[in-house]
Amino acid sequence: MLLLAGLGNPGPRYANNRHNIGFMAVDEIVRRHSFSPWRSRFQADCAEGSLDGEKVLVLKPQTFMNESGRSVGEALRFFKLAPEDVIVLYDEIDLAPGKIRVKQGGGTGGHNGIRSLEAHIGKDFWRVRLGVGHPGDKELVHGHVLGDFAKADKVWLEKLLDAVACEIPALAAGDAPRFMSRVAEIMNPPRPKPPRKKPDGDADGKGGDAAPSSVPTSESDD
Repeated sequence: MLLLAGLGNPGPRYANNRHNIGFMAVDEIVRRHSFSPWRSRFQADCAEGSLDGEKVLVLKPQTFMNESGRSVGEALRFFKLAPEDVIVLYDEIDLAPGKIRVKQGGGTGGHNGIRSLEAHIGKDFWRVRLGVGHPGDKELVHGHVLGDFAKADKVWLEKLLDAVACEIPALAAGDAPRFMSRVAEIMNPPRPKPPRKKPDGDADGKGGDAAPSSVPTSESDD
């Protein structure tokens, strides 16, 4: 069994904040993979389903970002799971908008939700960092993450959420490299190769020279 937690702040006031991209990602996963309806449990909104044959409980902690670990820790202990069974999706200002990185363990990067998780369940959970970009000045970070996505962000944001939801079964199966590469390919598809230029004189598109008119090409000499 896996716990899949999206981080954010509860309530309509924060719904479109950059800080809530984790909530947005798990909302799309639940919708795409036809999980159960949301219900209140473990100080969170919860939905149940499966990914790649693995039973999954999705959590959206309702404790506010800075106390996210309380909810995840409660669910972890109830199901007697290890931190390695937890996948957390959250915003990352040090990644460009639309970029994604996956790693097991690591530091908090100054993210209060991750700091809370480490305090409650340790460091060995999986982290899916979803890039929201940096405002360029550390003094502006707080307002940036608690600000809403701009209308111009809609194109890449919807594409990213769709890609994550589409490819999350690979991560549930333990294949983080495939998950990352497939999401990256969806976000930046390879350019189509230009058509091959026909050689000079290849008027019929089949290559080679036309047969001389004096030599039979489809009848025998008999």
